[in-house]
Amino acid sequence: MIPLERTITTLARLIGYPTVSSDSNLALIRDLAAALEQLGARVDIFEDATGTKANLFATLGPDRDGGLVLSGHSDVVPVADQDWSSDPFVMREDGDRLYGRGTCDMKGFIAAAITTAERYAQMELQRPIHFAFTHDEEVGCIGARALVDELRARRVRPSMVVIGEPTEMRVIEGHKGCCEYTVRFEGREGHGSNPDAGVNAAEYAARYAARLLALREDLIARRPVSSRFDPPWTTLNIGRISGGTAHNIISGKAEIDWEMRPVQDSDAGFVKDEMHHYTQDILLPAMRAVDPNAVIETETIGEIAGLEPAETNVARDVIMALSGANGADLVSFGTEAGLFQQLGADVIVCGPGSIEQAHKPDEFISRDQLAACLDLLEKLGAHMCDPGRYIPQK
Repeated sequence: MIPLERTITTLARLIGYPTVSSDSNLALIRDLAAALEQLGARVDIFEDATGTKANLFATLGPDRDGGLVLSGHSDVVPVADQDWSSDPFVMREDGDRLYGRGTCDMKGFIAAAITTAERYAQMELQRPIHFAFTHDEEVGCIGARALVDELRARRVRPSMVVIGEPTEMRVIEGHKGCCEYTVRFEGREGHGSNPDAGVNAAEYAARYAARLLALREDLIARRPVSSRFDPPWTTLNIGRISGGTAHNIISGKAEIDWEMRPVQDSDAGFVKDEMHHYTQDILLPAMRAVDPNAVIETETIGEIAGLEPAETNVARDVIMALSGANGADLVSFGTEAGLFQQLGADVIVCGPGSIEQAHKPDEFISRDQLAACLDLLEKLGAHMCDPGRYIPQK
């Protein structure tokens, strides 16, 4: 049995790294790398273009296809303007609860994985166990996208991936994607008494928004028959429209913030293709007929792939068997799971703590949740020593 107190000590150390997404995570990644290297793991650190962020990928066990990935993001959300009862980057214990930024989202899982790695290093693993710790999940899964591309290039083919986001150790087999965009319109200002002499950016933004809303009916019609999401179709939401300066001035600039939450990857492609066609073939030509310098620019704020529930999911079946769970659920929040699913692995989300505590002041995780996570991770290691029991030979 993995000592709970050792995991708590590790968690306290990890909380001490203030890895807010806007800041570097290198010190934390190097700490984790050193711990795994001491156990004999094969460790790679992949820095981003700035040299201030990095992903870690490490492996214990045989160098072969198949196996298990334990994945967690190292970044945390900001604490600015939050009313904390104590220093958010110094873990505080109070009864069963362990307080600190990232305790449940998701350094608790990382601490459990690192501690359990000591046990894995002593096992006769028949399939590899990989550790994937990423940067910038909270701002668009930037690190995971880069890591999955790297693994694909290296032909790393895991069979199962467990994303340790806080689910109270429930098995989650699906969630919607989340894609966020800002669209900027630049036209030509003029006097409101002669609208045809200008290019009204606000009007073109309104036409863009109307086209987006018209796609809602198409998305309802495209919903998968077996969809268990609520609602069962891909949704669109316009979060903000701004533009113009006064009643009698033709608006020279406007912006729209919008998002969609796809239930399937094909819906995201459908919406983006439709809006690209509408922008390039209809709106822009009309604007540039008056002013050749008119612009419509789309900025991708973030694109988080959804985790599509699959009829066959070995990871789900194994985790349910080991944990005694009698079903798998869906959640509304996004994770890095969909990216790993695109790698060809069977993926589930399952980790300690509650999402209700994430991103809030006085974030906490309970000792009981950490203990349950350690128990599951140790059982996973045991079954990786006998993969034929639940895991098909790939």
